[in-house]
Amino acid sequence: MAHQVNGRDSNPKSLGVKVAGGQVVKAGGIILKQKGLKFRPGKNVAVGRDCTLFAKANGKVFFDPRRIVSVLG
Repeated sequence: MAHQVNGRDSNPKSLGVKVAGGQVVKAGGIILKQKGLKFRPGKNVAVGRDCTLFAKANGKVFFDPRRIVSVLG
């Protein structure tokens, strides 16, 4: 056996959509977690330090086909 490979594993990061389109979200609620800005913030949505999108106001989540996420109330 010449060498051993890897032997390490990283913890899961729980990325992805947390609130689906059409669902109601409260202000401050996380809409989706992502690495980089695959989805961009629209109306009433802001970006956290780790590129998480969260709601700035109460309302329904709307996913635009151009990957823009908005909260419409």
